[in-house]
Amino acid sequence: MRANARWTATALDSTVDIRAASRTPTGARCTSTSSLEHFSRERADAVRRRRRSACGRRPTGSYTRWVAASDDDLFGDEHVRVYRDTAGARGYHWRGAKVLLLTTTGRTTGEPRTTPLIHRVDGDRWVVIASKGGAPDHPHWFKNLQADPEATIEVQADNVPVVATVATGDERNRLWGAMTEAWPAYDDYQAKTEREIPVVVLTRR
Repeated sequence: MRANARWTATALDSTVDIRAASRTPTGARCTSTSSLEHFSRERADAVRRRRRSACGRRPTGSYTRWVAASDDDLFGDEHVRVYRDTAGARGYHWRGAKVLLLTTTGRTTGEPRTTPLIHRVDGDRWVVIASKGGAPDHPHWFKNLQADPEATIEVQADNVPVVATVATGDERNRLWGAMTEAWPAYDDYQAKTEREIPVVVLTRR
């Protein structure tokens, strides 16, 4: 195997029931292979093209899966796989932020759907943002939570059953400020869309 080959043998005060969150117009579709939901479609397409170019040749021998050399390059299903394979030793820290894996139940298929998301901890709760890169429509994981607020998160090696709610009012403002400290681009995403981007609070069940 070439020495530089890249591979792996295997990525608060008040809330409202998430079902009550307002619906938005239909927009670009987010598939189960999406990466961190805040990526725009253009950014996601560019990363996929780079991955196809970089990983066009596969190493010889028994290693059949490739993975980004840097955690910052993890994307989509690869991010999920590497995160799980390493219990978060890889993929938890991503571009200066911290990532959890959220598994929801598909609202039409009933199948589990897992998405890597930037998060921050607020007391004994976890906070994520349904930004979809500022797209006009909510991400599919959020729509799944609207249909069924019960989900599971993986935070490094911990698997936690949670229930999702949407922050409102002063709580939303406080949590939004905390999340933009972790990922300043959220303010840019909000400026791109007419919908109010949901701030989702995940509480242990």
